[in-house]
Amino acid sequence: MCDGLEQERALAGCLPSVDAASVQACLVQAVAMIRLGAPADLSAATGVYRRASLSNAGDRDNLLAHPEYLILGPEGLAEGRTYIAEEDGSVVGFATWAHADGAIELEDLFVDPSWRRRGIATALVRCIVDVLRAQGVAWLEVTANPHAREFYRSAGFTDCGVAETDFGAAPRMRLAISRR
Repeated sequence: MCDGLEQERALAGCLPSVDAASVQACLVQAVAMIRLGAPADLSAATGVYRRASLSNAGDRDNLLAHPEYLILGPEGLAEGRTYIAEEDGSVVGFATWAHADGAIELEDLFVDPSWRRRGIATALVRCIVDVLRAQGVAWLEVTANPHAREFYRSAGFTDCGVAETDFGAAPRMRLAISRR
């Protein structure tokens, strides 16, 4: 996991109990620190979400035609399922996991376009994997945006199907979470 805050939330009943040995600092190339998000991060995470979503030319027109898809819900932050990448007090990325249709899903993974290619997305995935490993989860799944497929492959995900989304077919991918 990524910081001691998880243990505090676990004690408060917000997260399942966590093994203290799995709690570790997550530094990304000495740039960003990964920490558990809080409801107060919603505005900053929403900005990252919007900028990152609109940065892909292949998605931009569909998203602008459907602005409801550019609204980040507060649930992941409120429920302790979102991890924030932070640099000098600014949110530069985030990832959220969720229970979905009997699987554990990487629901969101977004890095501000000006902070990409620094290992932040990879560190966020690793952090989520550490959290899920501590809970005994065996697999993490994602419906990948087709333009992000190669990133997910480099992070260890493998193809496991196709999902129909509001914007067309998208690859379904799965990552095995090994026990340490």
